[in-house]
Amino acid sequence: MDLEARKITFVQEFLRLQNEEIVSGLEKLLRKRKAELTENNFKPMTMEQYDVEIDQAMEDSKNGRMIKASDLKAKVQKWI
Repeated sequence: MDLEARKITFVQEFLRLQNEEIVSGLEKLLRKRKAELTENNFKPMTMEQYDVEIDQAMEDSKNGRMIKASDLKAKVQKWI
């Protein structure tokens, strides 16, 4: 059975659950595993990449390619 078929089967079985404890346990397990996978896939940037990012930020600042935090906050508020 391929992954897509397994997911469909799992969802169908999940939807038939009537026990809140089991649903809560599965939710907790899903959040925990997703956090673990994210943490395991996190790779710190190299010093070279860090230097490139700093240089780019300085160049952006010199050329006016920045936005004030207050302006950004106001813009985001319009999205909500």
